[in-house]
Amino acid sequence: MTSLLPVFGSTLYVVVAFVISLSIIVAIHEYGHYIVGRWSGIKAEVFSLGFGPVLVSRVDRHGTRWQIAALPFGGYVRFKGDEDAASATQDSAAIRNMSAAERRQTMQGAPLWARAATVAAGPVFNFILSTVLFAALLFARGDVAEPIAVGSLRALPPVQGSTQSGLEPGDQILSIGGVSLQDDQSTASMPATSLPRSALVDYVVRRDGQQITVPGPYPYPPLVAQLSPNSAAYDAGLKQGDVITAIGDTPVVAFDQLREAVEGSNGAPQALTVWRPGTGSDLHFTLVPRRVDEPAADGGFTTQWRIGIAGGMAFELATERAGLWQSITGGVTQTWSVIVTSLDGLWNIATGAISSCNMTGPIGIAKTSGAMASQGLVSFVWFVAALSTGVGLLNLFPVPVLDGGHLVFHAWEAVTGRPPSDRALRVLMIAGMTLVLAVMLFALTNDVTCP
Repeated sequence: MTSLLPVFGSTLYVVVAFVISLSIIVAIHEYGHYIVGRWSGIKAEVFSLGFGPVLVSRVDRHGTRWQIAALPFGGYVRFKGDEDAASATQDSAAIRNMSAAERRQTMQGAPLWARAATVAAGPVFNFILSTVLFAALLFARGDVAEPIAVGSLRALPPVQGSTQSGLEPGDQILSIGGVSLQDDQSTASMPATSLPRSALVDYVVRRDGQQITVPGPYPYPPLVAQLSPNSAAYDAGLKQGDVITAIGDTPVVAFDQLREAVEGSNGAPQALTVWRPGTGSDLHFTLVPRRVDEPAADGGFTTQWRIGIAGGMAFELATERAGLWQSITGGVTQTWSVIVTSLDGLWNIATGAISSCNMTGPIGIAKTSGAMASQGLVSFVWFVAALSTGVGLLNLFPVPVLDGGHLVFHAWEAVTGRPPSDRALRVLMIAGMTLVLAVMLFALTNDVTCP
């Protein structure tokens, strides 16, 4: 029985992280429906976070019952005139028997603009949440200061030159390994391919007003700065802060050496020697690279062999606080980037250009939420922001039962002057539900069968 405890603990961690992330996203989505509906004169009778038996509830001064239910895997707003949590319309006669003022408080009796705004508000609030979270991360983390300077030194193994480094926090970097950093050069173009692959390289720095040359570690060591969820490295047990010191019998000092070995492996197992801070001896892992479809810089996707490691620099760069407007525009840009990449990915899956295994279901999302939470608050917040964008985008698809489908119905009403007939709505809703369930089943199958 005791051997099951680590597995149970890991599973519980994944479930808790998934419930927290989903609850935040659902709450914001449903609050968008609720608040815009209230502003436009539509009465919400129930706001529920979760389904099933009600655990706790209260009625506010507007007559809305706010409740938390036992099954925390979604939520809903039930407006006046809705028969159930799925917003099925009550009997038309019952709506007609209401007074004009009462009908105005229902989704069915409200003006078209009010209904459309209420429906659209859910996805819009998801995008707002994403923008706010991305902006908050940028504001809290700050932007890289110019001119480029050392912020703090990372823990590196002796083979990477950390014990012999002459760098100090605050050093302004003028050149690395003989490659000059011009005043107008961005941090994104810090030299890498032009540097000699040596454990120690010469840094020319400005310190206390003096220009001096000091030894320092190769700026891009084979460091595990970030782990991709559900990757070979994550599944094998590598951790943030690990440094790969050898591939097989070959010592490595540059992240590019690791990348080249993995990309050229054709999926063959890679034996890695790893240094981990706080351990007294090397660790050994054997990882099998996996084929991964990645967004290309010029659009579309490329397929590469990957083990799921993102690198970082041998030291943290000094940062300066990002302005409020810069943070907001950065948040908008990141949200838009997630939308474009998601649509591009779905199109490439549909056309067969990339593997359908890129579509994950609830199990995959839950594992990812746990993996991101295990890597710290920043990673988890970034994941919640990206997932919120995905939920908002998905709900805008023109499929009956989704918000986008309802918006299509409202557009039909705006053009023709009348809503679709009850029979047409029933047929379309059944078709939409069938499609949604089929996609969910397909994604769930991927969770179980894809590597």
